Amino acid sequence: MATVFSRPRTPAAKCLHLVRLHQIVTRSELVEATGLSQPTITRAISALIGAGLVHERTDLTRSQGRGRPTIPLELTNHPALHAGIAVGTSTTYIGLFDTRGRTIRDADVPTPVAELTESDFIEHVMAGLNRLTAGLDRPLASVGVTTSGRVTDDGVVDAPNLGWHGVDFAGRLRYQFSVPVVVSAAVPAILGSEIQSAELPTGTDTSDTMALFADDSIGAAVADEQGVHQIDLPDSARGLTTAGVLDGRWPSVSAAAADPAARPVLDERARRLGELTADLAQQHSPATVVVAGSAFLDDPAAPKLFAAAVRARIPELQLRLIPTHREVVRAIARAVALDQTLREPLALYGATRGV
Repeated sequence: MATVFSRPRTPAAKCLHLVRLHQIVTRSELVEATGLSQPTITRAISALIGAGLVHERTDLTRSQGRGRPTIPLELTNHPALHAGIAVGTSTTYIGLFDTRGRTIRDADVPTPVAELTESDFIEHVMAGLNRLTAGLDRPLASVGVTTSGRVTDDGVVDAPNLGWHGVDFAGRLRYQFSVPVVVSAAVPAILGSEIQSAELPTGTDTSDTMALFADDSIGAAVADEQGVHQIDLPDSARGLTTAGVLDGRWPSVSAAAADPAARPVLDERARRLGELTADLAQQHSPATVVVAGSAFLDDPAAPKLFAAAVRARIPELQLRLIPTHREVVRAIARAVALDQTLREPLALYGATRGV
């Protein structure tokens, strides 16, 4: 089975990805976009139709001379819901999404990690999800979770900033909701969102993307043709977290940015983040680096200093900042919620495997 946030690999996954991106698409266009044969596309679409994920728009049928008429395809309004949970140190975002990625309901659940045991934290999240689904006559098909720290393939979390070590988040949620659950670190989910909204790579497209997140925690990941991989950071990177930089002298990055005495501290952080990014980029050779987190968002001077440090060493590297914390949270929650549907659609919806 492909790992979390893998690019679409099966014919059915590739077709679903393209139908979702383009809204209306024909089988011939899918053949051209994927490079797969007409019979393979026909089998994949038949399976997706059988699973209730795609349907034919017979009202848009186009006649092409003596050949068969062209019947466009689009996503159905499938009733299934997919929950995305973005764990935070003070609040946790929970969103319910349909197969198109539209937000059906969402909420912020108070989860003050310093005041809660691991078990109580998970109970708060489960109660929040139960409240969100209450009154909706639609089945919950899957749950996805993003969190700081590192996550094993089995969904066990080690997140020092949360005080978590060996927390079986996935197991608890599977037991509670009886649906497939995936758990991912937050930074890979940023790249998962990028993959889900991008065209399929061509055979000549070898450009990779890297993400760097710097906030209460710090992490990095890279997306290549094999999928998304979390990057092991040097021990020195721990000092670049918000707590490590502020050292109790200021309550937040925003407060520090308003204090001239903190300027040298914040400037040094921005430059060191730039140096770290350049080091990682030289190791992994991405074409683009996506950055996010309060280190960049809550200090107006940081992005320019960061970019200057990176481009002093790698001038051609493309940098892109996700402009708001809310945008990051929604993007990673949606990405992890939809991952199983887009990666293994027929497995999740009970249809024949291998199509």
